[in-house]
Amino acid sequence: MLSVLRHQQYRRLFTAQVVALVGTGLLTVALGLLAYDIAGSDAGAVLGTALGIKMVAYVAVAPVISAVTDRVPRKIVLVSADAVRAVIALLLPFVGQVWQIYVLIFLLQAASATFTPAFQSVIPSVLVEEEDYTRGLSLSRLAYDLESLLSPVLAAALLTMMSYNLLFLGTVAGFVASALLVISTTLPRLVPADRSDPLMDRITRGARTMLSRPVLRGLLAMNLAVAAATALVLVNTVVYVRDMLGGSNTDVAIALGCYGAGSMLVALLVPRLLITVADRRLMLTGATVIPLGLAAVTVVLASPSPRVGWVMLGVLWVALGAGTSMINTPSARLLRAQSEPDNRTSVFAAQFSLSHACFMLTYPIAGWVGASIGQLAATLTLGVVATLAAIAAARVWPTSVPAAPELVAVGGR
Repeated sequence: MLSVLRHQQYRRLFTAQVVALVGTGLLTVALGLLAYDIAGSDAGAVLGTALGIKMVAYVAVAPVISAVTDRVPRKIVLVSADAVRAVIALLLPFVGQVWQIYVLIFLLQAASATFTPAFQSVIPSVLVEEEDYTRGLSLSRLAYDLESLLSPVLAAALLTMMSYNLLFLGTVAGFVASALLVISTTLPRLVPADRSDPLMDRITRGARTMLSRPVLRGLLAMNLAVAAATALVLVNTVVYVRDMLGGSNTDVAIALGCYGAGSMLVALLVPRLLITVADRRLMLTGATVIPLGLAAVTVVLASPSPRVGWVMLGVLWVALGAGTSMINTPSARLLRAQSEPDNRTSVFAAQFSLSHACFMLTYPIAGWVGASIGQLAATLTLGVVATLAAIAAARVWPTSVPAAPELVAVGGR
């Protein structure tokens, strides 16, 4: 997999992604501590609202920015987004009111919604060979998973030597380093966009492309299955571990680590698997693993034995992480294969926006249903959502429609 780093352009872009992710991870920890300083026991509500603002920014901003900047060189878009994120991270330690956090978080996430789709849409033009692109996707998935595991550890180590406010400087450094790496990279020339259509048509262009193609409609359905599993893990792991299993904060981290380990294991295997296994088969396997895993979680929650609960929770979190990675890791291959250079940015922006829109459904189910009705009800509801999503994906993306002609290989591809 690491052989893809021989490509100088990709190596610099991947390094930019990694340092920006580390900065974002430090920001997550620092923001939680800042919220507690300002809001005290209401910090959870502040962070929950901030998470909702993040989703709104992701869903609303990505397609708009993609349409407005469709003729702006990608390097300018990427560097500008990093610059905005660095400035906002620099301002966060000076806020004193909750509303100020909300405003800055919206601006920060709007910049991230600008950066990420533009970054993802550039990679297919850098890694032209399909094998290299698949390896690049797996490496990118690993970077996300490792960041979620290592950034809290790094933050904890830094907090033994400094105030949490200084973590924001680490975030600034990450975004600045990302911008400098992008500046030093020669990016492919942008295909001039057709602006003969009205702005609203260009804003919705990527979504309309996805809805018009069976392969991408299947991906849209699978995004909902991913959101169901991810919401359950991110929102309710702390409840399961602390309240139902009597664990500690360290145990919460271990449980989340199991989820990340499952995702990383699949990301490592994907380049080899996709040589002989069809994209559709691999991704629908993931869409099947997720509802089965969610159904099994209900059994774990009802178990009278904490020891059995611990063992099963770890196993199921690995399975859910693996299921989501079977969908997430190859998804950009579909976007690349089902788009052309002149609409690729809008398609990647649409996937970014619509996939995050799924969380606007699943986060409230995981949180509100779990708190008001019970954790079993939340898990069951998310399991139903994931099951319906998997069935829909299999129906709208029939076996007769390959991801793309060039992805068809020996052995059923």
